[in-house]
This record gives sequence, structure tokens and C-alpha cells, in this order.
Amino acid sequence: MRAVIFDIDGTLLDSVDLHARAWVEAFAHFGVETDEAEVRSQIGKGGDELMPVFLPKERIAREGTEIETFRSDLFKAKYLPEVRPFPAVRPLFERIRKAGLTIALASSGKGPEVERYQDILGIADLVDVVISSDDAERSKPHPDIFEAAVRKLDGLGKDEMIVIGDTPYDAEAASKAGLRTIGVLCGGFPEADLSAAGCIAIYRDPQDLLDGFERSPLAIG
Repeated sequence: MRAVIFDIDGTLLDSVDLHARAWVEAFAHFGVETDEAEVRSQIGKGGDELMPVFLPKERIAREGTEIETFRSDLFKAKYLPEVRPFPAVRPLFERIRKAGLTIALASSGKGPEVERYQDILGIADLVDVVISSDDAERSKPHPDIFEAAVRKLDGLGKDEMIVIGDTPYDAEAASKAGLRTIGVLCGGFPEADLSAAGCIAIYRDPQDLLDGFERSPLAIG
């Protein structure tokens, strides 16, 4: 193992519920009533993949950009200040770097959001490669973001990389890109869903992965 590719929301940051609330509020602003639990089940996808679950394609073509911009601005103004890291993220990153592995972040968020997330997490000095939605045409569960990560991790083989994520969409996208995935439960998706999506190992959260590091795929491949 030579590189680890991390999802951010729900994997490193306790932000899934906040993203769901922002989407529900944004949809309501445009007259669309949604159920928060149903919206939450779609978090992990980018807006291009989430909106079609709740809106007809004709309305997305007409108002999709406006809706997503409203949702993004709302999240940054109202919900981002509430976002907190899960425990042990920085110690986990330090342990990974001590093991000589490269660290990449691969998020469906936009570039400025990912920069802000690194500040919240306090891990910018430990990250080697950053991939955002700006680097991909389509969001998860399409493989574009992880394919961009593979390109940026030039010189490394796919069998030397592993993805860590909290949603089935992470595992599905990684698999399409030819990568394996470690799942974490802290984003709220059931263990059965992560297993069914192809995760090769599952941990509770970053702290659990750190505690079991020596026996994890990060250490033993």
C-alpha cells in the first residue's frame, strides 16, 4: 500500500445531517417538499446525481444551477459553522504519513469547500493531493473523482491505493475506477449497505481505524 484516498463528508467530518438539512431547506425554498431521511440517504452524491432523485429532468434543466447555488450558499452561511471533525482524524493522518503512505482527499464538494474542510480538520499540512468536483465531470457514484485521483497519484498502481469512505456511493465509484474501499460507519450508512457495495473492511470511524491500524489493509495491504 502506497496511497490512501479519503472521502471527506461523513468520513472525516460529521456533516451528513447538516448537508441533508441544507438540501431540504433549499428544495423547500423552491416549493419542493422532501423528507430529510430520504435526502440523507442520497448524501455522498454530488448535486448532479442527487437532484434527479427529487426533481424531474425538465426542472433541473431550467432551475438546477439556481437550486444548487442556493443550497451551497445556504450551507456555507448557516450550516458550515456547525461542522466538526470526527475524533482522531489528525492522529490517523499522522500515523498514515509515518507509515510512508501518500494521502489524497477526494470530495464531491467544490474546491473552496474542500479547502475550508482541510482548515476545519487541521490536516492541510498532511495532505499530498486534493481532488474536488472541479476535477470531475460527474460526481459519485460515477468514477470520475477517483479516476482524477489516480491521475494525480501519477506513478502509483491502482493496487497500491485504497479509498476510505462512508457511503455505498464511494465504494461503487471506487470499484468502477478499479480501486478497493474501506468503509466507515460514522456517516450513518448501515454496515450491510457498505458490505454489499464492496467494502473490503469496515470500521466505526477514524478512531477505530487508527486503533486497528497495524491489522488494517493500510498496513498489511
